[in-house]
Amino acid sequence: GDLVPADARILECANLKADEAAMTGESVPVTKSALDSLPEDTALGDRKNMAYMSTFVTAGSGEGIVTATGMETEIGGIAKLIHETPEEITPLQKRLGDLGTMLSILAVGLCAVLFLMAIFQKRDAGEMFLTAISLAVAAVPEGLPAVVTIVLALSVSRMAKVNTIVRRLPSVETLGAVNVVCSDKTGTLTKNEMTVQALDGDPELLLTAFLLCNDAKWGKREVIGDPTEAAFLLYADRESEDQKKTDVRDRKKRGRENERWSERLRREWVRSAAQPFDSERKRMTTVCRKQDRIVSFTKGAPDVILKRCDHYKDETGIHPMTEQRRQKYERQVSAYSASGGRVLGAAMKNGNDMSERGMTFLGLAVLEDPVRPEAAEAVREFRRAGVTTVMITGDHKNTALAVAKKLGIADSPAQCVTGEELDRMGDDGLEKRIGSIRVFARVSSDHKVRIVQAFKKADGIVAMTGDGVNDAPSLKAADVGIAMGKNGTDVAKQAADIVLTDDNFATIRNAIEEGREIYENIKKTVIFLLSSNFGEIMTMFFAILFSLPAPLKASHILWINLITDSLPALALGTDVCDGMELMEKEPRRPGESLFAHGGGICTVFYGFLIALISLTAFLVVPAALLVGSGRPAALAGIRKVLEDPMILAHCQTYAFTVLGLSQLFHAIGMRDVEKSVFRMDPVNNRLMILALVVGFSLQFVVTEQTSLVAAFQTVRLTKTEWARLLILSAMPLFVHELLLLLSHFGRGTGQDGDPSGNVR
Repeated sequence: GDLVPADARILECANLKADEAAMTGESVPVTKSALDSLPEDTALGDRKNMAYMSTFVTAGSGEGIVTATGMETEIGGIAKLIHETPEEITPLQKRLGDLGTMLSILAVGLCAVLFLMAIFQKRDAGEMFLTAISLAVAAVPEGLPAVVTIVLALSVSRMAKVNTIVRRLPSVETLGAVNVVCSDKTGTLTKNEMTVQALDGDPELLLTAFLLCNDAKWGKREVIGDPTEAAFLLYADRESEDQKKTDVRDRKKRGRENERWSERLRREWVRSAAQPFDSERKRMTTVCRKQDRIVSFTKGAPDVILKRCDHYKDETGIHPMTEQRRQKYERQVSAYSASGGRVLGAAMKNGNDMSERGMTFLGLAVLEDPVRPEAAEAVREFRRAGVTTVMITGDHKNTALAVAKKLGIADSPAQCVTGEELDRMGDDGLEKRIGSIRVFARVSSDHKVRIVQAFKKADGIVAMTGDGVNDAPSLKAADVGIAMGKNGTDVAKQAADIVLTDDNFATIRNAIEEGREIYENIKKTVIFLLSSNFGEIMTMFFAILFSLPAPLKASHILWINLITDSLPALALGTDVCDGMELMEKEPRRPGESLFAHGGGICTVFYGFLIALISLTAFLVVPAALLVGSGRPAALAGIRKVLEDPMILAHCQTYAFTVLGLSQLFHAIGMRDVEKSVFRMDPVNNRLMILALVVGFSLQFVVTEQTSLVAAFQTVRLTKTEWARLLILSAMPLFVHELLLLLSHFGRGTGQDGDPSGNVR
């Protein structure tokens, strides 16, 4: 229970064990030894003759001489790494920053051109200056920052319900771009609890030996003691639970109804002597008495136990130990170890004999920190989604590789590298090999930072998981740091962007899906806002270019922004996407623009389309008057007709109405540019329904309510006019469906290119 106050070189010790999980990732306490010396490049987890600050003693005692204090200790070095690792902005922040710069330049440039053209055409300078300023405001989607913040905040709320706590808002979106997940092994990919996986021998006799040669015991709610010894108590009492349920009468007769099987066994077999486990001896022996029978039980490293056994016991009885039988056991030990198991042997000898010689070998026990069953499925889903899973652990190479094979992370030793090998290859060598390595074993905290940086240099967006103090620097260095909430240290949680409250690797899959959905929604929100604003600018630009009166007043432009940049944009930002489709796509590239994969073309195309139908609405009245009077609908004639203030007000009302309503129809199609509106579920986005109702209502009252008509200088419209303008305004949605239909016939597959032939 003592906390080690400084780094120290161990001079003397007796059965000393220290829990270094927070620093090295070791899943079990490390047995210490006062060795003479170790090589200078010995990995941190293998320095058996050192004790480290902030670790704590779990067994035994020892003395040592202090070698470092404060910031000079290993834990101090980790603190330095955390402090020196800079905060980085997320990919979305970079893209939005670039977008803001581009829009600022574009808006100022376009508006300056419009104003100069107006001056050249000798228009009213004051009115055109006001219009140019309004267009500058319209060009920048001022609602976007609010939409992005609200979308991220809502996603944080959703993720909290699925055991994911977000500490930094932008990190949610970054998850969607992750293409490398670096995961700690213990507690993340595995359960962080030693478990008996197999008993090779007489199960009852083996369990008896391992329970009587054992210092762990039951507390009020859990087993207290060494994790390996605790595993045998948990296994024995779990296996006997069914028998306990059917043996109630017998237990009531003895008055011990709630007694566990392990407790009953220890009550019946009373320990009279013990020789504790020692790292030098690698074994433990106890002498127990049951009535008139006295037996010594020994457990420990199989190779050590086998050397001291003259006999072995199998299902047919006790036999002399032959060299062939000994080699058979050794091969079994090697096979179990290769699969990642920790193997212990057990032996016994009748009589009060603690010489640990001439014993009978009882068999082997295989213990493992079992992998989480959901982790293997998550790794498979990551592979389908184009995300590479990499294991980084302080465990030994063989153990790490065995677990990686079970999870499908790696399949050959060539994909596994140790900390010592990392030191030898240097940063350049690591960057060359980083793409082929899937397991990093026996690594320290500075190794983890190097690994993260190497993946980032290889154009990786890296998510790093961890729970220990040693993980904190790499959690901070990663694009997304993910800490474990149950067993994680406070230092790891403070350094992380996201905390998993269930310590479950599979939860990361849900978080990545959420991140991809957020990015898709933000992307289509940006395209919707920019294409709508581009349509407003082009409407004004072409009208002024051809010396026509301004089709919109400054108040009209700001009103349209009110009804389109708010609720419709927010509805798109909170849309529900198809999770299966999202996770079947490759992660987006680190430098990918918001306008990639046709986004730029979509923005310009729909911008021009909205401008075209708005100008059509503006010009339809003068054109109809000219044609009705037998004159050609030429530009000169249209300019002359529009000199009448009443006709101009009517035309501006038409353009104003169509420009506003067309953007609302455009929002419906932008929910999914690759899916027919008839295949979209409106119930999945009730906010969009609300946005349309509010938008249409506001656009209606601005032309029908007396005070608003006067304020915006519009005219009242008839039912016939409303019907015609609605049909014209719906053109973006009609074109959306037409493009999908053309795509269907062009590819000869299902609608919008579904290879299955099913209409999406």
